[in-house]
This record gives sequence, C-alpha cells and structure tokens, in this order.
Amino acid sequence: MKDFVKFTLASMLGFLIIGIVMFFFSIALIGSLAALGDTKPVMPREAILKVDMSEIILSEQTRETDPFSSIQGETRTNLGIYSAIRAINAAAYDPAIKYLYLKPDGASGGMAEIEEFRKALKNFRAGGKAVIAFTDTPTNGSYYLASAADKIFMSGYSGGMNMLTGFSSQLVFLKDILDKLGVNVQLIRHGKYKSAGEMFIKNSISPENRHQNQVMVNSIWKSWADEMASARDLTTDEFNSLINGLRLNTPEDFLDNGLVDELLTKEQLRTRLCELYGAERIEDIQQISLSDYASLKVLPNYKAKNKIAIIYADGNIVDGSDKQDVSGDRFTSIIADVRKDSTIKAVVFRVNSPGGSVVASDKIKTEVDLLKSVKPVIASYGSYAASGGYWISNNCDYIFSDASTLTGSIGVYSMIPEFSGTLKKAGVTMTTISSNSHGDMYSGFRALDKDEIAYMQASVENIYSKFTSIVAQGRDLEVSYVDEIAQGRVWAGSDALEIGLVDSIGGIEDAVIYAIAAAGGDIDLSQWQIAEFPKPLTTLEMIMETIGGSKASIFKGTQFERIEKIFKGWDESQSGQIYARIPYEIEIR
Repeated sequence: MKDFVKFTLASMLGFLIIGIVMFFFSIALIGSLAALGDTKPVMPREAILKVDMSEIILSEQTRETDPFSSIQGETRTNLGIYSAIRAINAAAYDPAIKYLYLKPDGASGGMAEIEEFRKALKNFRAGGKAVIAFTDTPTNGSYYLASAADKIFMSGYSGGMNMLTGFSSQLVFLKDILDKLGVNVQLIRHGKYKSAGEMFIKNSISPENRHQNQVMVNSIWKSWADEMASARDLTTDEFNSLINGLRLNTPEDFLDNGLVDELLTKEQLRTRLCELYGAERIEDIQQISLSDYASLKVLPNYKAKNKIAIIYADGNIVDGSDKQDVSGDRFTSIIADVRKDSTIKAVVFRVNSPGGSVVASDKIKTEVDLLKSVKPVIASYGSYAASGGYWISNNCDYIFSDASTLTGSIGVYSMIPEFSGTLKKAGVTMTTISSNSHGDMYSGFRALDKDEIAYMQASVENIYSKFTSIVAQGRDLEVSYVDEIAQGRVWAGSDALEIGLVDSIGGIEDAVIYAIAAAGGDIDLSQWQIAEFPKPLTTLEMIMETIGGSKASIFKGTQFERIEKIFKGWDESQSGQIYARIPYEIEIR
C-alpha cells in the first residue's frame, strides 16, 4: 500500500511538473512566433502611403499585438494616435511619398482618435499632396475619414450596405430581470443627471438621462456632420436630409448626391492609381503601409537634451497597481518620477478615461497638482475625460478637448446590491450575528435601513461637494456655477468649451505644441524628445495579464456583449465604495 501511495504521488508530481514546463514552453513559443513576424520594413525610393483602416486600430498608444488576439484571428496593428499623426505629418513632406491612398472601411478606434486622425489627413493635403479614398460600404466613421480626401471613389458593385445613418446610443435596463432573480440594488447618488447605476434600478430611461443623451448625441453628430457636409460642398441641413430621408441606398445615390466622385470597378481603380503614380502597371507601384512607415519614421530623438513627457491615463480608474487600467498607486508613482526628472520640461496629460474609483482619482489628482507646481502640465482629452477622468485633470494649466470627447459627468454614486430575495427564492435562510448595530450593512444579505441610507448619502454629498470645489478652483469658476452645470451631466467637448470646462478644441498634437511653448522652447519637434508613460506592456506581460484574469468576452460580436460588460463591472461596484464614473461608453462604427 505504501508503494502504491508513493507511486501515485510521484506520478501526480510528475504530471504537475510536465504541465508547468509545457505552460512556459507555450508562452515562449508564442513569444517567439510574435518575434518572427516582427521584421523591419524597407522604405521604397518612391511609394504610395497606403492607409488601410482594416489593418490598424487607432489606439491611445502604439503597443504590441496581443498574441491571444492573433490566435483568435485579430491581426490588426495597434497604432497610437500620436504616432499615426506624426507619421502622416512626416509623409506630407517626404519626397519619397507621392500621395496617400486611403481605404477607410473597417475604421476602428475611439471618437477622439478618429477625429484627430482626420485632421492629420487634412494637414497632409495642405502640404500639397493628394489624398485618394476608396470605399465599398461607407459607415459613419469610414465616410467621416473619407470626406477628408481630395477624391472619393466608391465601388459600383451591387450588394453593398450603406451604414452612414447617423449616431445612436442604446442603454440597457435590467430592473425587471433583477427583480425576477430577487436582487435589490440600492443606488445612492448626487446629481439628477448621474445615471451610472440607473440601469440596475429602472426598467426605462429617466427624463433627465434621456435629455442629456439626446443633447450629447446631437452635439457629437453635428460636429462630424458639419465637417462631412462642408467637405462635399453641402450644407449640414442638406447632408442630414439625405440621411434622414434614407436617400443614400445604392452607390449611384452617393454619386448623384455628390458624396462620392466616381464609381469604379477594381480594375478601374488600379488604372486610376497608376495614372496618379505615373506607372503603366499596378505591379510597378510601390506601397508602404502606415504602420510600417510609422515604424521607420516615428523614432525617439535621443539626440535632443530636453523632453516633453506624455502621460497616458487610458482606461478605468481603479485602486491598486493594475497594469491594464489607470490604477491609483501605479500612476502616482509614474507621475512622481516624471516630476523628479529634470530633463522633462513640460508634460502632456492625455486622459482617455470614463472615471472610476474616487480614492484612486484623488490620489492621482494630488500627484498631478505636485507635478504642475514644478513644470507646465497640459491636458489632452481623448474619447472620454469624464467623472474621475475630469477629477484628475481639471486643474491642468490648459485643457484641449476634441469636439466629440465625453467630459464633465461631475457627480458621484454608490451602489449596494442585496440578495435576500435571491436567497429566499433559492430556499436559503441566512442568520447574521454582528458585534455592532450595523456590522452587516455591507453584507449584501439585507437592505439598508434609513440610518444607513442617510449615512451613505452624507458620504456621497461630502464627496460631491469636494468634486465641485476642486473643479471650481481648477477652472477658476464659482462653486454655485459648477453645481449648476454638474449634477452628473455628461457634455460633448464642443459644449464643454462653451460652459468653461475646457479651454480649446484640439488634439494631442496641439497639446504637445502648446507644452513646448509653455516650456519656453523653440516649437520645432526635432529639438525635443517625446517620452511616453507608462511604457506599453510587452508580449510576455500581456500573456501573463491575460492568464491572471481574462477580460475576453464570450459574447464578442453579439448584442449580449454590452450586457456582459455591465455584469463584469459588478465586482467593481463593491458595497459602500463611492465612484466617479460615466455610466456608459460609446462605440463608433
């Protein structure tokens, strides 16, 4: 019997060791395969700069492709928006680049990234070179980019689908299903527009939430529609009339209404590209992709003595040291290091966050204030700089926002779910024994009593008062006025400018130039080194983070994906914790 036990234990240990070895071997193999694909591109003597939006994802920072995404079929390159802009700018004055060929279909990225990228395309044209766009199935995002081109060609093939239909926002409400499950969500908040958590306590939208969403969607669409209409010599009313009247169905409709210049077959497109290039055959045309061009032209300027730092606050604001979000402890350390670095003369604080933990937000803001006391700090807002995202950045020396940025949301809430009804439905009885009167108030097994609700409300009111006070101080406004425009309301960047929450409409490039000027330097990027923080995760770090806690969606690509995201965030809404977070995120297609 002893031998049997020894043999069994030895076998189990052997299998365990083999499993561990195979696990790390798999990681090494994935890393090796990723490295094999990382070959250095070659710059042709003459070339077209090909910008195929189906091959890239416009993100906040350039980073390595997640190996697990590659396995699942996602092969697009994550190209940071500032790297993309710098590459486009370099190409505008590069004699080797003859013109830019844009394939906008499949455009992916946040509203701000797409908006800033379009501006770069316009700047490329201003340099005297042509931008040629070709689309099969226009969407809001792809046509918005295409409208920056000198010429827009469209496939004349039948069967394409027009998805240029305007913006919409869908909000999910879960009260009815939670009632069936016996789950009671107690929402304590300040701000009549603070709709975070509303999805758990209502089965339909509140009038205030409907109002703010309608105004927000209208504002964002207007900024985009104005650009698209102007580019095609239409009034915004004429452009909207085409969309509202469903008059853009076939490729011929786009041509007849002036939204494209010609309908071309694939062979006709090749002929046109050859004519512009000065080649007789398509095989004689050299092309280089935007990501390859960026890897060759957007390089660190190590010769420059002085630096401008860009700190990317990209993601949810969370407590702790998480590497894939804006974690309080990690970012305070990063910001402190930047403050102590004497070679860094000014900082661009790039915020692309819907907010999150109040504790983490306050930690980061405190460190940003210390940074601002020793060097200029210029904020640049991405798709979101809302709630906690606005908390951490409103005291910067100057704030640039894109017109489509979602910002404001100055309000706070706490959400305490209780499951006594669920237990009752399941036939489970719970007995609680506490040392004090309210020892189990956060247990989730009973509803809060009136004293506990008053206690939580007092905490929420205190934090809301602090939020409005720091905004008033940071933006040099009266507290009463901040309270009036706050109340948890979300504003589009174009509206935020009018009410004083931001200083100017502009992107990350504008912020970098402003930061150089604030540092008292010559506005010549060749004299400056751009240092980016935090450093993007390596392939191995992404593998380990994914293994440690996968954030993948099992409903990816379906209508259930957004509901899954809501419940994945449930753990973040721990009982008693107070949040400053926008209630939703918007995706553009």
